[in-house]
Amino acid sequence: MQEQMCCDGFTTMAFYKVICATTVLLILLLPESESQLDVCGLASLNTRIVGGQDAPPGFWPWQVSVNSVGGFQFCGGSLMNNQWVLSAAHCFSRVRSAIVYVGRQSQQGSNPNEVSRTVSQIIIHPNYDSSTLNNDIALLRLSSSVTFSTYIAPVCLAASDSTFHAGVNTWVTGWGTIASGVSNPFPQNLMEVQVPIVGGRQCNCSYGVGQITDNMLCAGLPEGGRDSCQGDSGGPLVIKQGNRWILSGVVSFGNGCALARFPGVYTKVSRYQTWINEQIISNQPGFITFRSTGTDSDLSVTCPGLPPVTTTLPPNITLTISSPTTTLPPTTPSPTTPSSTTPSSTTTPPTTTPKPVVCGQAPRNSRILGGSSVATEGVWPWMASLQKNGSHVCGGTLVAVDSVLSDAKCFSSLPVASDWTVVLGRLRQNGSNPFEVTMNVTNITLSSLNGSNVAVLTLSGQPTLSDYIQPICLDSGRTFAVGTVCWAAGWSSGRGGEEQILQELQTSIVDCGNASSSDNICTGNFTLEQGYSGSPLMCKEEGTWFQVAVLSVENNSIEDNSTEISLTPDNSTKIILTEDNSTRVRLTREFRANNLQVFTRVSHFQNFLTQTLGTLLSPASTNNTINITMTSNTTATTNTLATTDSTNTTNSTNSTYTSAAATISVTTGGAPVHSSSVFFFFHHFLLLALGLQLFS
Repeated sequence: MQEQMCCDGFTTMAFYKVICATTVLLILLLPESESQLDVCGLASLNTRIVGGQDAPPGFWPWQVSVNSVGGFQFCGGSLMNNQWVLSAAHCFSRVRSAIVYVGRQSQQGSNPNEVSRTVSQIIIHPNYDSSTLNNDIALLRLSSSVTFSTYIAPVCLAASDSTFHAGVNTWVTGWGTIASGVSNPFPQNLMEVQVPIVGGRQCNCSYGVGQITDNMLCAGLPEGGRDSCQGDSGGPLVIKQGNRWILSGVVSFGNGCALARFPGVYTKVSRYQTWINEQIISNQPGFITFRSTGTDSDLSVTCPGLPPVTTTLPPNITLTISSPTTTLPPTTPSPTTPSSTTPSSTTTPPTTTPKPVVCGQAPRNSRILGGSSVATEGVWPWMASLQKNGSHVCGGTLVAVDSVLSDAKCFSSLPVASDWTVVLGRLRQNGSNPFEVTMNVTNITLSSLNGSNVAVLTLSGQPTLSDYIQPICLDSGRTFAVGTVCWAAGWSSGRGGEEQILQELQTSIVDCGNASSSDNICTGNFTLEQGYSGSPLMCKEEGTWFQVAVLSVENNSIEDNSTEISLTPDNSTKIILTEDNSTRVRLTREFRANNLQVFTRVSHFQNFLTQTLGTLLSPASTNNTINITMTSNTTATTNTLATTDSTNTTNSTNSTYTSAAATISVTTGGAPVHSSSVFFFFHHFLLLALGLQLFS
């Protein structure tokens, strides 16, 4: 009996242990199965009422940082539940793997509350259009779930019946640039900005009727000054209702950043409730209806071409393309130059006269700001088309009177020079080119350094230089500050229309981050087509164009390959340049992803180029230094005259006059010396001073 009681006691104790263990297990599992409506959109540390700059830790606990495997932050996103993130489709057009950081505050400082997960699946909306950025939305599945805390929490999503009237205040967060090409300063803390909703009708009037679809939401100030920017793509635009924060938009694109009249454009989350729930079967995100009150002021907005209020715009608007499809770099304002037209058969080339052999001058190039478009005759007079059997293979640049620089990858290890020709002064690969010259190639020399390499092609003769054929200067290690506007140009079979007109792409210098090296230079991301290999990356300094890198299709973009990805059938990253015939507005759509292009600087090949080309061409500047030392003693006078580089007087004259009394520096800004009124004045002043000294 005692043994039986002991056995019964043991059985009872075991039973209670099972009950306790089961209870604990249920408690632990409860948060995972809890409805997202019970936990989403709550930020206990956030009491935001008006605008700010740096976001304190925990204020936006759904914000995620999407980074490359190498550690480069290129986009943002929003945590929807414990294993799914919402972001922008254009961030992942070419990305196959990524790491997501949740609970992160600083990109470079300490982050005690963060956790990281690899991305195991990327789902891009099946109707994503990379040319119009319609349906710019993507889902990221994390490799494992995250645990919610004060610093990590899901956001609520706007339900399909939500309404957003003009003027409703929203918040945008991210680690992107603080202006086009200007990096978020160390330690790159999460930034926040408050912007009001801009109605769809007003936004269409700003961007061109038809460019803003029903799947898009706009936000910004009429005067500009507040906006998302590059690196913020995929991040959240949220609105507060009661004590809940609702994800209403996903950062998508804009015309520049924070420009007047051009609000940021966001993917409207409420349009995708059904699609999101179809992809996330269990533990679905919490959707909440946001309702604006009162009358929407946007209903009274009108502009030429805008349909009446009673007309509902179709969700997918067909754009009429009036310019060729081109590839846009991630950080680019819209072009201000018109598209080129085909010259008539009566076009007569202008009479050309021999010019001093100086580099980096493009008389017909007045580029200041622009986007991705076709070039016009003479804009890039050093561009060369490298042809094999009469077909364009690679680009190149005229860098000496008889030599062209290109990418070594365009050639085999033992290239046959006679197989190649070089066409200079060309604009169209198919069409009339009244200013072009074709040259045979007599020798091809390849560099043999580790990593990227370049090629120098020796021409059979020296082309006559003109406004349409000029050499470019080679950069020897100049410092180009972050934000410096630079350009790339090249030909591609998929660009430039039937005539395959030379394409020009504007970008800007960015911080290389982990890829920093004296041999590297980095720009915002842009798509490199096959035919662009060998073409130049060009930056302008004091009126002179310098080639800072040779484009190579293989390298450059900091991205990786390995994660499962669901792509739309058209997964290109092109942007279509459009012109609305009624408003005559030319605009390009600018991604707000923060992808990075890394190029090997031309200066890395300095020794090879000097050995192959000899003395490199110099910019068209004159450095005349005249040192005049005058003593106060009239009986003792010492005059020292030193003049250097006095042969080039066609562009910029820098003269320094040094005396015991003062030092005067004069820059004549590119006018010829003999026609400069400033130089004329100081020339006579100098003669007068010498005369007084001699006769004193």
